[in-house]
Amino acid sequence: MSSSVLAMSMSVDGYIAAPNDNPSNPGGDGFSRLHEWGFDPDRQTFRTSGPGGEVMAEILATGAVVSGRRTAEQANHWGGDHHGDGKTPAFVLSHRPPDPSVANYPLVKYVTDGIESAMAQAKAAAGDRNVHVIGAYTAQRAIEAGVLDEVLIHQIPVLLGGGRRLFEVLPSRVELEIIRVIDTPDATHIRYRILR
Repeated sequence: MSSSVLAMSMSVDGYIAAPNDNPSNPGGDGFSRLHEWGFDPDRQTFRTSGPGGEVMAEILATGAVVSGRRTAEQANHWGGDHHGDGKTPAFVLSHRPPDPSVANYPLVKYVTDGIESAMAQAKAAAGDRNVHVIGAYTAQRAIEAGVLDEVLIHQIPVLLGGGRRLFEVLPSRVELEIIRVIDTPDATHIRYRILR
C-alpha cells in the first residue's frame, strides 16, 4: 500500500531554507548546503552510490509528488519533471489557479480543493509506490489533516541560525516512531512513522 512520505533536508536547528529565502533567492543564502548529501561531487547528478545514493534512489522511486505552490514556483515547477523521468506527476497545493505558463508542464497539476484531495489524487496516481511530500506549509497541512504517514528527515550537520523552519506551527503534539536511521558523514537520515 502506498504511503505519503515527507522527505526534507533540515539543519540541526530546524531550518529547511536559509536566511534571505525569497523568490529571487530560492532557498536563501547557502541553501545548497542542505542538499549536498544527495548529489555526486559534480553537483549535476543525483548521488547513486553509498548510503546517500540508496536514500536518493528511494525518493526517486516514489510514484507522485505533493508540494505547496511556493515550493513549486521557487523551483520553477522543476522544469515540469520533478524526478527527471518524464512520468512522475506533481500535485501542487494552492488556493488559486496556476499561472498559464504551467500548462507547458503536463505532469504538474494544481489542486485547489485542499490537502486531502491533493493527497488522494497523488496516491491514486502513485499506485503501489509512495508519494513524496515536500514543503513546510504542505507538511503542516498534511499532518493537521491526518494524511501524512511518514517523515524522512535528512539531518544536516550545520546550524543555519535563521531561515524557514519545517515545523513552525502545528495544531497539536504529534508522536513519532523511529523506523530507520542511516548515519553518514554528510547527513543522518531519520525515518519516522506518524502515530495515530
